[in-house]
Amino acid sequence: MEQKRIYMDYSATTPVKKEVLDAMMPYLTDYFGNASSFHSFGREAKNALDKAREQVANLIGAKPNEIYFTSGGTESDNWAIKGVAFANKDKGNHIITSKIEHHAILHTCEYLEKHHGFEVTYLDVDSEGKIDLKQLEDAIKDTTILISIMFANNEIGTIQPIKEIGEIAKKHNIVFHTDAVQAAGNINIDVKELDVNLMSMSSHKIYGPKGIGALYVKNGTKLHAHSHGGAQERKRRGGTENLPSIVGYGKAAEIAKSHMSEHIERLTRLRDELINGILDKVPYTKVNGSLEDRLPGNANLRFEFIEGESIILMLDMLGIAVSTGSACASGSLDPSHVLMSIGLLHEEAHGSIRFSIGDFTTQEDIDYVIEKLPGVIERLRSMSPLYNNLVKGK
Repeated sequence: MEQKRIYMDYSATTPVKKEVLDAMMPYLTDYFGNASSFHSFGREAKNALDKAREQVANLIGAKPNEIYFTSGGTESDNWAIKGVAFANKDKGNHIITSKIEHHAILHTCEYLEKHHGFEVTYLDVDSEGKIDLKQLEDAIKDTTILISIMFANNEIGTIQPIKEIGEIAKKHNIVFHTDAVQAAGNINIDVKELDVNLMSMSSHKIYGPKGIGALYVKNGTKLHAHSHGGAQERKRRGGTENLPSIVGYGKAAEIAKSHMSEHIERLTRLRDELINGILDKVPYTKVNGSLEDRLPGNANLRFEFIEGESIILMLDMLGIAVSTGSACASGSLDPSHVLMSIGLLHEEAHGSIRFSIGDFTTQEDIDYVIEKLPGVIERLRSMSPLYNNLVKGK
């Protein structure tokens, strides 16, 4: 009998949808022109580039000329932080972010601290992973030039109060950036309502190709150029555009926008079934993150007395793919900085698993995981001295 293969790691990456691939293929073969060329081949490429920019802009309620294509979320985050920092050095050197940001933000901030003399405040979060708005406002100084708070956390799925953060930033005339890599295309976003100046996004989180993303830059925002060498991306990011991937990203954004309500409703229902089914069948299990303000496809659970890596390996043998958190940090044996920041102990953080579902997840997939997971947890706990001593009283 053929082994089941169930993918529940959509937060790490998503498969490319057929419609997206179909949209990309002509730009790998027939319409291969350089968008900067003046001849007909170039004009075909330029038209496709303009259309994709409009599709991505529509996803978040932006104007097309506010969308800059990048290689993905990490580049967008780096450009936003460094670009604002260097463009506003004359105003100040203070940046505010949170302790649960993606490493693309945290490591960039650390770089600015270490090598360029910037000062960074890292805000605490509560047990659900939310920042305190009063602590944010109290952290603001005369030298504060940037606030960067992620829209939704990649590990625990918690959605931050972005509109309220934007209002605070606007009141104090501070640039506000949000890493929306997990959020853009998975929940409704309208940048005009949020007072966001910059927003990072990525294609491969919404069924588009890898290696392409975007940075939304509100018109009028001071930002240093990312790279020099050509007039591409309004002279802010030189280099020939990755047209096939940009076309794919545009198509993925268009699909996400047109199916948003259905996407949110379906994933929320399946996510809640998964969470409730696991909590019902597996004792000593808790949910990490907010239950109310949460990404539709994210279920992060901690299983006491055992380690997440062992759960991953045993589930993988059953054909179920999950993760312990960010794929970018999966090579590290240190506990997740996100889980530690919400107050978990080391052993609790190590026993946490992220199930992330998506558009190709079926009801049968959910039922299969709920059926197989209890046996995996029971087997691992039977080998755990901690479980046997504390729970079974041996």
